[in-house]
This record gives sequence, structure tokens and C-alpha cells, in this order.
Amino acid sequence: MAQLPTHQGPKVIARSEAVGRLRQYLKSLTDDEHSICQVAAKKGIFCHGFARWSDEELKKHFAGLVQQRPKLNRWQLEDLANKWELARQVVDKVALACDAQTLEHDTCRGWDDFTNEDLSRFCADLLALDVVIVENGAKGPAH
Repeated sequence: MAQLPTHQGPKVIARSEAVGRLRQYLKSLTDDEHSICQVAAKKGIFCHGFARWSDEELKKHFAGLVQQRPKLNRWQLEDLANKWELARQVVDKVALACDAQTLEHDTCRGWDDFTNEDLSRFCADLLALDVVIVENGAKGPAH
């Protein structure tokens, strides 16, 4: 007799768990010279980092850098923006630019930019996890 598949659908996890799992993976892609914003842009993953913005949007998000150096080309601005994000990580004593921006809401909103559906998609794409994400403390559907 053939066995029926045992897959019960996606696992329900808290938003904080999803962020923690993603943080651990994304941190493995970064180092002291490459922020997740730069890595995501180069690899075309996650939020797509700096690449998600047009030239004008990038200048808007990093207006303070542009004000100091108005003749920067995109490559130069991305390089400085990368250094800015790395510096924010140090100042805020956090692992990723996403963590710093969640605190600061300066150049983006960090983890707050993403819906639970976004995080679920990132978990599938980056971690091969089939999950439904619920707010911390919320109860998922009973299985």
C-alpha cells in the first residue's frame, strides 16, 4: 500500500523567530567591509539593498551624504552608503544594517519595512523554509 505524503503545510512561526533565522543567515553573507545592503544588491537577494532604489531615490535616502558631496556618482554613493550602514551597526551595537535601521528609521525602516508575508517569502527563498509568520505571541492555526 502506498504511503500518503506527510507534509502538513507550512510551519507557523513568530515574527521574531523568522527575523532571527534570517538575521543569522544574512549575517553569514556580510563582513566588516560589506553591509547586507551592499550584499543584497550585488546578489539580487532579500530586499535587493541599494539596487532597489533608482538614482534619485538613493540620493533621497542618503541625502546627508549627497549634501556633503553633491557630485557623487552612483557607485561612489553606494560605496559611502555601505560605509554609513556599517558605521550605524557599530554605533548601535547590532549585527546587521537591518537591525540598526529598525532602531533609527534613517535610510530605511529595517525589519519594519517588511510584512509578515515578505518575511515568509524571504524564509522560503533564502532558507528553504515553508513558513507562515504570525505576530509575536499570536496563535497560529491548529493542526
